[in-house]
Amino acid sequence: MSVLAQGQVGDPVLNSVVFGAFVVITLYLVYRVGSRGSSTSDYYAAGGGLTGVQNGVALSGDFLSAASFLGVAGAIAIHGYDGFMYSIGYLVAWLINLLLVAELVRNTGRFTMGDVLAFRMRQRPVRAAAATSTLVISLFYMLAQMAGAGAVVALLLDVHTKGGQALVISVVGLIMIFYVLVGGMKGTTLVQIIKAVVLLLCVVLMTVFLLGKFGFSLSALLEQAAANNTKGEKILDPGVQYGATPISTLDFISLSIALILGAAGLPHVLMRFYTVPDARQARISVVWTVGMMTVFYGATLVIGYGASALVGSERILAATGRENAAAPLLAFEIGGTVLMGVVAAVAFATILAVVAGLTITASASFAHDVYANILRRGKADPVSEVRVARVTAIVIGILAILGGILANGQNVAFLVALAFAFAASANLSTLLYSLFWKRFNTTGTLWAMYGGLGSCLVLVFFSPVLSGAPTSILSGVDFHLFPLSNPGIISIPISFIAGYLGTVLSRDKADPAKAREMEVRALTGIGR
Repeated sequence: MSVLAQGQVGDPVLNSVVFGAFVVITLYLVYRVGSRGSSTSDYYAAGGGLTGVQNGVALSGDFLSAASFLGVAGAIAIHGYDGFMYSIGYLVAWLINLLLVAELVRNTGRFTMGDVLAFRMRQRPVRAAAATSTLVISLFYMLAQMAGAGAVVALLLDVHTKGGQALVISVVGLIMIFYVLVGGMKGTTLVQIIKAVVLLLCVVLMTVFLLGKFGFSLSALLEQAAANNTKGEKILDPGVQYGATPISTLDFISLSIALILGAAGLPHVLMRFYTVPDARQARISVVWTVGMMTVFYGATLVIGYGASALVGSERILAATGRENAAAPLLAFEIGGTVLMGVVAAVAFATILAVVAGLTITASASFAHDVYANILRRGKADPVSEVRVARVTAIVIGILAILGGILANGQNVAFLVALAFAFAASANLSTLLYSLFWKRFNTTGTLWAMYGGLGSCLVLVFFSPVLSGAPTSILSGVDFHLFPLSNPGIISIPISFIAGYLGTVLSRDKADPAKAREMEVRALTGIGR
């Protein structure tokens, strides 16, 4: 049976059964361990009772998204070396979390990024800015995951109409909402741990099977990949996607900056540091995450080139889902319908787990920062705060479904890279200034967050991401003014400069006593 003729691979019934079994099992487990009580600590942070190993595995499950499993493998299969830059950026980014962020954020805050940023600033404006940033970044990140859902569904379940794909994206969104409403952080963590283990086993087994087909010779695999790619041996060197023109070189530099600096500003990653009991466990979490991700991204390099070798770039681009279809098509080539069914379950599990983590982060930020600390001025009772968080989760889930339908067909690794640019632009400068610059004040915080976030939004709106290119979301129109697809090279420096200028030019004075208290708390955890 020809993949191109049928538009799908494997047996849609088997793929559906495997995915359905995963959903049923995880829904049951989430219900059993879920946080159905009224404690904000249980709902937001799993009571702070996870070990470093548990949280590290869950962090990798939270971070290894559809972009990692589908987008990166596809980018390597089509663009070769340049596609692997996504993997390098995602991995190197965790050094900033390990060395500068994890321990200090865990000691200073309780539930959200706003706890850290507002510690020695005026509470209401800073928490409002933190909530705005968290919601925008989370929604943008969700677009990538839900777009990935549409691609996987089209390929694996033989759903080719836009309406059918929209229906399945809606089903994925509704399951994710259930995870968050019933499970809270405990249930979400369980799903992420299961997904991380299954995903890692899947990519390792695919790598072993794939290398076995080439006599465990990486050279033979690369030679075949070059022979079966329309770009030939160019995919083994830098410059296929980036570097051919000055604009593409700048785009590459901008992408690299966004990937490396963005992870430390992702709200759903920062929130996971509150689920462990102390700073030592937070560090252990990051070490385990980096270890699991190193194995995973090493495997994606083999899988990406393997897809080019066995499937071919022309078949990948002609298949429904385009680049996102590389890993599923490869699974069908090396393992038939059985491995295809496993990959179907893993791909859906990846999307469900990451979107659940994003949803609980966004809902916690609104309920804790906006409702409890801005609207109720810190006097909200836990029952009402958790209720608001659950209602917010439903709203966020609906917005994610609508956004996923709109972004269906985009390369998910590319969309996630934009989310990283937003995170680095809006959050990284304020986190570092708050933790390490005693003079930093409320005005500087607001200038940095809104300056970085606003500039990033404007640049993306007028970039080829939205219009002016065949791969744009609105491909039929052209109003792009900014030539780069990733705005990080402009918006991230704007954020740091705005934070500095806002601090030195404003009349606000930092509170020295609060600065000293924050320093002691960040280093020791005393008073948390």
